[in-house]
Amino acid sequence: MQKNLVETILGAVVLLVAGGFLTFFYKTTDINPTGGYVVSASFSQIDGLDAGTPVKVSGVKVGQVLDFKLNPQTYSAVVRLDIDDNVKLPDDTVANIVSSGLLGGRYVSLLPGGDSKMLKSGDEIIGQYSPSLEEVIGKAIYGLTSKKK
Repeated sequence: MQKNLVETILGAVVLLVAGGFLTFFYKTTDINPTGGYVVSASFSQIDGLDAGTPVKVSGVKVGQVLDFKLNPQTYSAVVRLDIDDNVKLPDDTVANIVSSGLLGGRYVSLLPGGDSKMLKSGDEIIGQYSPSLEEVIGKAIYGLTSKKK
């Protein structure tokens, strides 16, 4: 009887610690939606983007990528962005997919325009694709090696 009580208490402690870890990681990893408004942007390609990828304005995180799908008519990638409610963006905002650095990942950078009308949930913004640093270096190397032949 004593052995069963110790095992039960130990099991409860393990479950409490596991729950604590899950709560800690959920709060610190920003995997939860911001609960703001959702806008979409179309891109010719979205290399390096995943659900949960940060959306930034001037380097400050203001949201995240919710999901993406292929537009069957234009064959472009439509990306849904969850933007924090306290960030009001002009209607002529432009979205770019940019690299965080040579070894960093990609994120969506929003460039606010000057329109007086603000975006609301369901609106679509202009999306532009910027080649990554790796792509530019690869093209330069390929261009140098192909000219020597």
